[in-house]
Amino acid sequence: MSSKLVDMAEKLMQAVQYNGYGGGASGLKHVEVPIPNPNKDEILLKVEAASINPFDWKVQKGMLRPFLPRKFPYTPCNDVSGEVVDVGAGVKNFKTGDKVIAMLNPLIGGGLAQFAAAKESITVTRPREVSAADAASLPVAGLTALQALSQSAGVKLDGSGQPVNILVTAASGGVGHYAVQLAKLGNTHVTATCGARNVKLVKKLGADEVLDYKTPEGEALISPSGRKYDAVIHCATDIPWSIFEPNLSTNGKVIDITPGLSSMATFALKKLTFSKKQFVPLFLNPKGENLDYLVKLVKEKKLKTVIDSKYPLTKAEDAWAKSMDGHATGKIIVEPK
Repeated sequence: MSSKLVDMAEKLMQAVQYNGYGGGASGLKHVEVPIPNPNKDEILLKVEAASINPFDWKVQKGMLRPFLPRKFPYTPCNDVSGEVVDVGAGVKNFKTGDKVIAMLNPLIGGGLAQFAAAKESITVTRPREVSAADAASLPVAGLTALQALSQSAGVKLDGSGQPVNILVTAASGGVGHYAVQLAKLGNTHVTATCGARNVKLVKKLGADEVLDYKTPEGEALISPSGRKYDAVIHCATDIPWSIFEPNLSTNGKVIDITPGLSSMATFALKKLTFSKKQFVPLFLNPKGENLDYLVKLVKEKKLKTVIDSKYPLTKAEDAWAKSMDGHATGKIIVEPK
């Protein structure tokens, strides 16, 4: 270990942790813990911004037990951006002083802290044109939207594919607002659902049609132009298959970004009955090259991050509560100082 790493390891940092399942925002505790040591294939970054995803508080609720968290106490959040302060012996592509974006290993977490250790393989350079907050918003939400569209739905984001009708539910949320914009890079017609207050925003992001989800048409997911959907990027919750099914094209599919037991049961049933209309659970497979692709889109102003709110690390519990409320427009950011 280098003398610099020894020096860093002897210092403490501010972090936010929880000690068990449940508790919500009140279960978060502000603590002082040692600055992590990067392993051979990791970089150590000073966190400038971290973003909260619904995934984070769902882990706290115990929805992924016994797999996550691996152990308590646990420092949540996986999406970070910041400045490299040291690198492991095997790191080749980054050096001290580089600005980066990273997705942390959810088994370990670590985002709600002043420093974090990230694998080099899922760390990418942050151009000066991309702010720390915009960058930290991208990993989980952006990669989920990208994977849902380009892999599960088969949309060619260079515009070379056949015309496709896409529905994005909860289109003003973290994943949804990226999904609308990415879909419009392809040869698509996008219908989107959101609350009434966000209709103008979602239209500005590129949606061709926007439904207020509380209206009869919005609840029924009926396209105003009468289109049937070839794919649904399903970012909302609690919409039964019976609502989706009549709105799908012959080979339409619903891609569920937050699959639970009921969606897995629907997936299995559709497979067993050889249905042409499919329910597809999505499990994120993060890759560095895909994150780099998203960053380039942001740099080129082809992809925009909508930020709902920003909080200092000392108010992380307020950010957590805001995310759990379920009505954020875009992303919620925590900024350690």
